[in-house]
Amino acid sequence: MKEQVEAILDKIRPMLMMDGGNIELVDVKDEEVFVHLVGACGMCPSSSMTMKMGVERAIKEQMPEIKRVVAV
Repeated sequence: MKEQVEAILDKIRPMLMMDGGNIELVDVKDEEVFVHLVGACGMCPSSSMTMKMGVERAIKEQMPEIKRVVAV
């Protein structure tokens, strides 16, 4: 399951990198994905919107079994 999530994150990374950020997969447990926003994304006031509308939506679209994406 981690490999699937990592593949999805690989598709999202270029958009984050354009704004000076990135995302790291921390863990996948039960039906939750734990990620860490780094660089500009870690301090951006829009990071919660990026998480919900970008990262979580992309993961849930391809992996409906995932219930939640958590920034740690």
